[in-house]
Amino acid sequence: MITKAQPNDLEAIAAIARRVVVDLHASGIDQWSDIYPLQEHFQKDMDRDGLFVYKDGNRILGSISILPQNDPFYKDITWLKESSLVVHRLMVDPIAMKHGIGSALLQYAIDLATSRNYESIKVDTHPDNFRMQGLLLRHGFVKLEMIERMYRIGFELVLTKKE
Repeated sequence: MITKAQPNDLEAIAAIARRVVVDLHASGIDQWSDIYPLQEHFQKDMDRDGLFVYKDGNRILGSISILPQNDPFYKDITWLKESSLVVHRLMVDPIAMKHGIGSALLQYAIDLATSRNYESIKVDTHPDNFRMQGLLLRHGFVKLEMIERMYRIGFELVLTKKE
């Protein structure tokens, strides 16, 4: 079940982020670090009503931040659409990977953006993060340009308008 994150979820989300960092680095992906993302980053997302969690019962197994476009580095490349939501910090606890949780979280973002009549969803990921790139491509995202100042690749999914 995917719901808006609550203040009492923040500690568990931050703990998952620490496990994800270890897992990424063990896989040779230098996307996150010991100082990012931290609980304060998730708190800011929650304060903007953009932090969601995937729960199995009371246990949080993943999270996603879905926010209006606001990253100044995104202006460095050509996107397909203007009116977009942006996915940040999509993560699944390593103990729960390969069970469709990442796909469910991404589909939730797609459904949310579609229901709010956005034109697209944008996301960036590290060039070495082939797991995330595969997930995005399976959901129909198009690989765009390298955002050099972030050392991230931009991906975008153009949405079909809801009638």
